[in-house]
Amino acid sequence: MSEVIKLITQSSWSHAALYIGRLHDIEEPLLRERLREHYTGTPHAQLLIESELGEGTIVRPLTTYEKEHIRICRPRGLDSKDSQKIIAHSIGRLGTRYDVRQIFDLARFLFPWFIMPRRWRSSLFSARPGSNTQTVCSTMIAEAFGSVQFPILPLVKRGKGNTLKLYRRNPKLCTPSDFDYSPYFDIIKYPFVDFYDYAKNHLQPEDGTTELSSEEREYYLDAQSSQQD
Repeated sequence: MSEVIKLITQSSWSHAALYIGRLHDIEEPLLRERLREHYTGTPHAQLLIESELGEGTIVRPLTTYEKEHIRICRPRGLDSKDSQKIIAHSIGRLGTRYDVRQIFDLARFLFPWFIMPRRWRSSLFSARPGSNTQTVCSTMIAEAFGSVQFPILPLVKRGKGNTLKLYRRNPKLCTPSDFDYSPYFDIIKYPFVDFYDYAKNHLQPEDGTTELSSEEREYYLDAQSSQQD
């Protein structure tokens, strides 16, 4: 399914999850109790809410993705009150099923109409809003942000008197890559290795005993051998 999503959206991102912090970061006691019904781990763990195939909408510790390549997208200018509302909305979705049909309907919807006849294209998004008992990862997050009118990739229309109006995009059309493309999210870059005082030391050779393979030598240079050359 991940490969299908990447193919449909023409991006390297196949999944999206919402970071909600620790249990004690949730201000509303009733929401904390609801969260405890779905998560029995340590109360100090940093948590994510996500919708996943075969699992539905669940809560997991952040450490689930510690070995994965991720993109950190932080909503710009979001205050504490709205962030709590977004978290509350996502907690309310816990237990909902994963909507497999929406993925394939999205593929049919985005497929070029000049290749696929219009009568074969999906009418899911234009004809009905969809079921509240099923969702997918990016739709769940888009609906959570939509609950506080926070834009992701809105349509901006200019009216009379040079006025502007924003229209929120249908959350069923939201894909994982939209949070990366959105100008309303800051991209937090993180290094694989922290090079402290790098301005003085530059890129130093590793102390380990590993060597580059013949294929890797076509793309990477060993710092020590480069200096000798």
